[in-house]
Amino acid sequence: MTTDNPRRRHARRPRRRTRVVLAIGAAAAVLAVAALAVPLLLPPGPRPLFHLPVACGETWQLGTYPGHDDYDVDLFPTEGEAWGRPVLASAAGTVTEAGINGSLGGRTPDDPQGPRGRGGGYWVKIDHGGRWETQYLHMLEPPLVEVGQKVAQGQQIGKLGSTGNSGAPHLHYEQRRGWEKVETWFDGEPSGITHDDREYTVRRTSNNCGGQP
Repeated sequence: MTTDNPRRRHARRPRRRTRVVLAIGAAAAVLAVAALAVPLLLPPGPRPLFHLPVACGETWQLGTYPGHDDYDVDLFPTEGEAWGRPVLASAAGTVTEAGINGSLGGRTPDDPQGPRGRGGGYWVKIDHGGRWETQYLHMLEPPLVEVGQKVAQGQQIGKLGSTGNSGAPHLHYEQRRGWEKVETWFDGEPSGITHDDREYTVRRTSNNCGGQP
């Protein structure tokens, strides 16, 4: 005849609890990974109706040049002082980056020929949903928005400047679909700025009159 040892009976329970806890933890980890990975595998949604990231009614020059990188757009005002001009959200979305990209350098309105920095200087990135993003670089001062903040179309997010690797006050702007830069569209039309194999400029008037959540 055998008898069950109470100590052994009690010793089995913690092991079972441990296995259950580990199984629950593993399942939670799998669900968390799936929640992050699945949206990235889905095809991008329809292109948002992007507007120029500058004040309503103003005409700006959009351009690129050899070595600028495909699809990158530099914006310069055609009239008035460039320094400090409002930079606006092209479409409604959520801020995912707001700070310094690279280093600032020393170019300011008081010292426009100061030392260059690296990268984009003060910058902002906005997620517009459907895996569409916009980026705004070389701004004058720290962004006027914070990571996680929701912004409306036409809301001011910063001021135009020349921080980072910039030769003159302007706004470097990009539209991205998924992980890839694409040709910028404004008001439902392509900008015509694609490859950087030659210098190319075009003038466009902003219809970014704001107010769209």
